[in-house]
Amino acid sequence: MLTIDINSDLGESFGAWAMGDDAAMLDIVSSANVACGFHAGDPAGILKTLRAAAKRDVAIGAHVGYRDLAGFGRRNMDPTSEELVGDVIYQIGALQGLAKAANTRVTYVKPHGALYNTIAIDKRQAKDVIDAILAIDPSLVLMALAGSQLVEQARAAGLTVVAEAFADRAYTREGNLVSRREKGSVLHDPELVAERMVRMVTEGVIEAIDGTLTKVDAQSICVHGDSPGAVAMARRLREKFEQSGLAIRSFTAAA
Repeated sequence: MLTIDINSDLGESFGAWAMGDDAAMLDIVSSANVACGFHAGDPAGILKTLRAAAKRDVAIGAHVGYRDLAGFGRRNMDPTSEELVGDVIYQIGALQGLAKAANTRVTYVKPHGALYNTIAIDKRQAKDVIDAILAIDPSLVLMALAGSQLVEQARAAGLTVVAEAFADRAYTREGNLVSRREKGSVLHDPELVAERMVRMVTEGVIEAIDGTLTKVDAQSICVHGDSPGAVAMARRLREKFEQSGLAIRSFTAAA
């Protein structure tokens, strides 16, 4: 039986500002990318999300990002290598401490937002993130954009890598994500999204924004937790997978 992981970005509420519906998403996903306080999230809220994930046996990933609360981690930055390595280690360590208190553990790392997109193409910043993971815990799995140079760079450095696709984002014919600044870059129809992802898992292709088919080899699928209708989309995605005979399981389940 084919298996696939569904992940979502959670733990992103900050004080009085609520972001997404973590409790509902945790009933659907198999892996949770939990904010570490740099782009979003506060310690009390993060701990609450971790405890809820632990009760559901959902795998935990450190959702590390640039130090950018005001911009939600979506603004491009150019920290020095010393700064970026330190920031990534700090975020992973903070989440590891909170996870221990919640009777769970961090098993993977997924960079967030602008950092995620930058290290898919920028080898220097990619190396900084890789070095940070190797320094704090080389057993952690790195989640990276399917088809990006980061996948091979991280594997060559000794990390285990899982490739990721995005359920609610449009793709170019080259297999890259369409910029959020462009019309049609974010998808909102749960049925369309579910059908696209079933095809990707079973056939290894996805329809690009121009209608062509592009190859995508991914072991995990992300539904952004802060997107409008995120819960309905994730729920329909899971239903469609199960109806198609696909098993939902985290890629770290055996770790």
